[in-house]
Amino acid sequence: MPAEAVDVSEATGVDEVVPLPRGLEVPIAADAPLSPVDRFFYGLSSAADHGLLWLALGAGRAARRGDPAIALRLGALLGAESLLTNGVVKSFFRRVRPQEHFTHDAPLPYGMRRPITSSFPSGHAATGFMAAMVLSKGTKAAPAYFALAGLVAYSRVHVRMHHASDVLGGAALGLALGAIARRFVTLDRSSAHPTGRKAS
Repeated sequence: MPAEAVDVSEATGVDEVVPLPRGLEVPIAADAPLSPVDRFFYGLSSAADHGLLWLALGAGRAARRGDPAIALRLGALLGAESLLTNGVVKSFFRRVRPQEHFTHDAPLPYGMRRPITSSFPSGHAATGFMAAMVLSKGTKAAPAYFALAGLVAYSRVHVRMHHASDVLGGAALGLALGAIARRFVTLDRSSAHPTGRKAS
């Protein structure tokens, strides 16, 4: 860990205004009853582990367009983002995650993992917003992609794997990386029309 690591918990008061989600006042194990809202966010958070949700969306587009390179390009971009976020950026921080799921070792709902990396920034949020930036290029589906990224990011707070400022930082990082990626990479090159029209 770098000598100049920063503890962001002392740098922002954002997390102080975010209440513990209903039903999470006590640790939740895999066999615990969950409300429909909890089931949705636990499932969504687990589906987005390792960027699998976004890779599946890319694979779906590749299948529809008959162009496997779409999935390969997205996979390469998300792989690079993960290395940067988890291997570099997180190494500059030592933020402790919320402790609800770290006080016991019972399996968590939907096979959700207990990450050991710094809480700040959220990798799920960074991956989600970068993927939304890249997937929305040349399509009319941008609102749907960003709405999904926002839900994934919030899910990490709801399931108590991140503080609110972690997902805000991750979202900002993902948007920045996505903006850079959009300048140099088009997933579906057939969607770039000389007339400037967007593909659906």
